[in-house]
Amino acid sequence: MNKDERHPHPSPLPEGEGVSLRIFLILLTLWFVCWPVWGHAASPHVVKRAQMHMGTLVFLTAVAPDKSLANDAIERGFVEIHRLEQILSTWIPNSEISRINAAAGQRAVKAGQETMELLEHSLEMARLTEGGFNIAIGPAVEVWNVSREGRIPSPEELEATRPLMDLSSIHIDAKAGTVYLAKAGMRVDIGGIGKGYAADFAASVMREAGALAGVVAISGDIKTFGRMPDGQRFMFGIQHPRKENGITIGQLELEDEAVSTAGDYQRYFEKAGIRYHHILDPQTLQPARRSQSVTIVAETGVLADGLDTGIFVMGPEKGMALIERLSGVEGVIVGADDTVSVSSGLRNRLQLSPQP
Repeated sequence: MNKDERHPHPSPLPEGEGVSLRIFLILLTLWFVCWPVWGHAASPHVVKRAQMHMGTLVFLTAVAPDKSLANDAIERGFVEIHRLEQILSTWIPNSEISRINAAAGQRAVKAGQETMELLEHSLEMARLTEGGFNIAIGPAVEVWNVSREGRIPSPEELEATRPLMDLSSIHIDAKAGTVYLAKAGMRVDIGGIGKGYAADFAASVMREAGALAGVVAISGDIKTFGRMPDGQRFMFGIQHPRKENGITIGQLELEDEAVSTAGDYQRYFEKAGIRYHHILDPQTLQPARRSQSVTIVAETGVLADGLDTGIFVMGPEKGMALIERLSGVEGVIVGADDTVSVSSGLRNRLQLSPQP
């Protein structure tokens, strides 16, 4: 696939990982600072609200001809996110994903369109990123999560999970509408792609409800549509992975685009001067070491969300080569050596921030 080819539009949900304080601060900047002219506009009207969903704080903004329409669009957006969470979250025991995991090695489970689409798209992301993105990595993640107090799992503990990460053991039968995990103990987890998926769906229903423009921000996954009332595009700040207090690498203007960031600063602990973070390399079963952060800009949230983790694992050289090959995809990669790589399509769009 190259820059001249088009992606098929996949479809949109989530997992319970807490809001990174740094991402939260940047979202607050977007929320209160970037849109001051709206407060005095007679028309169109702008409504901004936040609720907890998918274990994180979700911000929705709607621009509509009247306030009632904007409120209705936002309410429908939250309802859609909640609906998808009930289907796709591994934190909900009777969700479709949880039932698929519980039946691993035993039987196929009936699944709806959203689950089937998201799993298919996840497998495509694994192919594109050469296995850097793997939705079957859940058992290895759980071994690391047991080490919340900073204990590093033994090689034996981690290797015991490797057979359960075999993507060829995920059987999706589109005709029967079923999903079967062939090995007992397997566990699919869509936390690395689901929020972008949900953001796409929420933006779509908000638009259908009459919103002229808006933003869906689910933790670090953001989907925009339309423009602000004054004609400006929406502004997004790319967090600097090694600096506190919301300091950014730069800012991007977005219109009908999505952006997603994966970083080693979101959840981690340090031991003997080594950072152990939550993004695991499926090959080594250790935290991926080639990148500090990856930000992807794409047409859809599910594509941006699915690519950022896999490219983080691939590292700057292979990751940027992939970005340049994909149509409608741009990115910013901060390597382990602090080098910032910017894709060709963003070089004239990224407004670099002065660094203190």
